[in-house]
Amino acid sequence: MSKRKDKKQPSSTIALNRRARHDYFIEERLEAGLVLEGWEVKSLRAGKGRIAEAYVLIRHGEAFLLGGHIQPLESASTHVVADATRTRKLLLHERELATLIGATEQKGFTIVPLTMYWSRGKAKLEIALAKGKAKHDKREAKKNQDWQRRKAQIMRSEG
Repeated sequence: MSKRKDKKQPSSTIALNRRARHDYFIEERLEAGLVLEGWEVKSLRAGKGRIAEAYVLIRHGEAFLLGGHIQPLESASTHVVADATRTRKLLLHERELATLIGATEQKGFTIVPLTMYWSRGKAKLEIALAKGKAKHDKREAKKNQDWQRRKAQIMRSEG
């Protein structure tokens, strides 16, 4: 019997927004497609995307990603004027858009991007309806996280 080498699958995650989970209570998650140009797809394949400072805005019944940064590749975008932080349209169903519009206008939610990833060769963005955390909520979450970590360490050392 020979051992078969498992080929590692490349990670489908392009970019994460870690600050979102720290700054917001995540209520509901949705998957949205992104309208991208060719050079942006090549840059994302090379791992040059960031959504840490990005946010989602709804204008005229359509959702847009603002502040997302896709660094242009020098080799791929020589013939195109590349804007790294351009506004990108999000592709959502009408029903999903209606729930987002209702939640942001009436209930005081905001829409934050969580992760950008590949799904069947297409770039997708996981967005979430979220409410902002107060400073004491952030401290409480950090305290609980530290306690869970400490508890796991105690269980490992004793058991």
